[in-house]
Amino acid sequence: MGKQIWLLGTMTGLFPRETPLETVFIYEPEADRWLEGPTIPAERRRGASGCALHSDGWIYVVGGIVDGHHADTQAWFDRIHPETGAWEILPDAPNKRDHAPCAIVGDILYFFGGRETGRHNGTDYNQLFFDTIGDVDVFSFARQEWSVHPEPLPIQTAAGGTGVLGGKIHYVGGEAGRMEAFTEMQIFDPRAGQWHLGAPLNRARHGTNCCVHDGKLWIAAGSGARGGEPELTSIEVIAIE
Repeated sequence: MGKQIWLLGTMTGLFPRETPLETVFIYEPEADRWLEGPTIPAERRRGASGCALHSDGWIYVVGGIVDGHHADTQAWFDRIHPETGAWEILPDAPNKRDHAPCAIVGDILYFFGGRETGRHNGTDYNQLFFDTIGDVDVFSFARQEWSVHPEPLPIQTAAGGTGVLGGKIHYVGGEAGRMEAFTEMQIFDPRAGQWHLGAPLNRARHGTNCCVHDGKLWIAAGSGARGGEPELTSIEVIAIE
């Protein structure tokens, strides 16, 4: 947001009962400092949410899980205004999911990937990796309503990173049922309404995210295999033609 990085829809603590953060945290790169931002309403706190800044000035937060990797995946949809700290509750998404990104192209928000980690309520921590979701949930800001896109995510993963370049959504990496993370780049063209594969990552990774800078995708850190190990410190930069 401007010259700040806002951290929200996140959690802290040890697996599997991590706790959602109570406030937004704000990083100012120029001053190299962290600030504590607005309080998140207690009844809407969760981690592993998708977040995106819209041109209307609001940050939109969708999905997430209340009780770490244990229980209570949500379909919640909210927004927060960075200038005022105002928080508003919006209509739920069609699917409950966490560890899922979202992206805004034009006046449409796309919510995709991820999994329902809390489906088993802590009874099977191995099975959660297999509970990925293929549906692409679509929110129209003009109509103020959700729908499910007819084209699902081709390779279902959770905890991948996403960025928008050239009006297309680029979703990279992630984790699922197999032991190694994913290298695939899945690209969604909203005009064509279709997914296709792009150039893969050099290193399989999940638990990361993307940022767009200087016309390129930047992907940092994450983990190279399902779960948390090994932790990565490398950065990849991808130029999209």
